[in-house]
Amino acid sequence: MKKRPTPPQSPLKPVVFHILLVLTEGERHGYNIVKEVETRTEGELRIEPANLYRTLRTLEAEGLIEESDARPDPRLDDQRRRYFRITDAGRVAVKAEAARFAKLAELARAHRLLG
Repeated sequence: MKKRPTPPQSPLKPVVFHILLVLTEGERHGYNIVKEVETRTEGELRIEPANLYRTLRTLEAEGLIEESDARPDPRLDDQRRRYFRITDAGRVAVKAEAARFAKLAELARAHRLLG
């Protein structure tokens, strides 16, 4: 019997958090994930292709994402692209991390570090 993967505990690495966050909005292919993360972070987080695919493999092995079988019309998309979607476990992990960030922001406000 194959052992069920255990999702990582919070805190998540920033790249993992941002990838999962992007995937909460729907299925994406690798390049689209990279561009969306870069846009959302205003260029502060740039994911190199080798790091992206290594991270995607890890997230897949942990059961946080899965590859999608759905494909756009071949005339509209490159068939070599792999599309990914977030799993229920991935949603739990990204929500837990967002809650952790909210608590940290609350603490920072209490210490007058944030407006």
